[in-house]
Amino acid sequence: MRIGIDIRSLMEKNYSGVSQYTNNLLENIFDLDESNQYILFYNSSKKVSVPEFNYPNVKKIKFDYPNKLLNASQKFLQTPKIDKMIGGVDVFFMPNLLFASLSERVKKIVTIHDLSFERYPAFYSAKERLWHHLVNPKKLCQTANIIIAVSQNTKNDIVDLYGIEQDKVKVVYSGVSKKYHQIQNSEKLEQVKAKYNLPENFVLYLGNIENRKNIESVISTTKKLNINLVIAGQGTAHKGVSHVKYIGYVKEEEKPVLYTIASILIYPSFYEGFGFPPLEAMACGTPVICSLSSSLPEIVESAGILVNPYNSVELTFAIKNIMSDTNLYQKLKNNGFKQAKNFSWKKCAEDHIKLFKSI
Repeated sequence: MRIGIDIRSLMEKNYSGVSQYTNNLLENIFDLDESNQYILFYNSSKKVSVPEFNYPNVKKIKFDYPNKLLNASQKFLQTPKIDKMIGGVDVFFMPNLLFASLSERVKKIVTIHDLSFERYPAFYSAKERLWHHLVNPKKLCQTANIIIAVSQNTKNDIVDLYGIEQDKVKVVYSGVSKKYHQIQNSEKLEQVKAKYNLPENFVLYLGNIENRKNIESVISTTKKLNINLVIAGQGTAHKGVSHVKYIGYVKEEEKPVLYTIASILIYPSFYEGFGFPPLEAMACGTPVICSLSSSLPEIVESAGILVNPYNSVELTFAIKNIMSDTNLYQKLKNNGFKQAKNFSWKKCAEDHIKLFKSI
């Protein structure tokens, strides 16, 4: 079977959740599956870098069209057909929402990570809302043969908001990479501390800096408690806040070190389709405080403290309790280790391969 995969999300310089998902998933699929042929599609008129994926049954095909031109042609002219561009495929897998025109005979599988843009449009700029309108995720879901949802919460949203039948939407949880573990190497820990000039004790927020992440609440709460806050991620920083240190985008290899150094990970997002940082932090033995909303309760369960993202008092008590109760701290640490082990990229890849074969 020839399986086409859209890897345009892997052209990003700094990986976010979707890029992490695509990269980790594909590595594990290619490690497991030697029988199917995989043809990876990407396009850019500029020089871009994507992972190598050196497997005998995997072939990358790059096109050099200006992206805006290709997207417009895909959207309004329904041409060129991507499956034909890459030599014909039986199945085409889209790990992300993008413009894609395919021949009718090709089976299509699309992953929906979240529908935050439907639930909370106010969190998005006019440009972002226009982009989602043009991509038309609802139509993508309607025309797909199988929709993969990364959580039960995301599946519920797809069914409720788009009227998609339950059986068409398959929940496949993402994984956590084995590189996320508690770092014992003191030299590594000191190197990262020194590189970012980190305070001795701090709580951590790691993720994109955007409105739906509820970072304002984290900043105001830690200020009241007189606790150092380190914010790591892409986005526009809040200037002039003395107890907050912004360190920007952090490389993958530095994340486990940051989690290990941090006292707590705070992640009170209003909405998440999955939520990698809490899972990664738990794998590193860092207690987690996150929202009792969207997908996060499924991912964290009782291994972290869940708070109402609209109630800063709950966040305050949660931080105080973890900081003052050594038994609670150790309990969350141990439960976090166990919970993180339930999420495997190998299992995620196996489930995807089964779905490819099923259609």
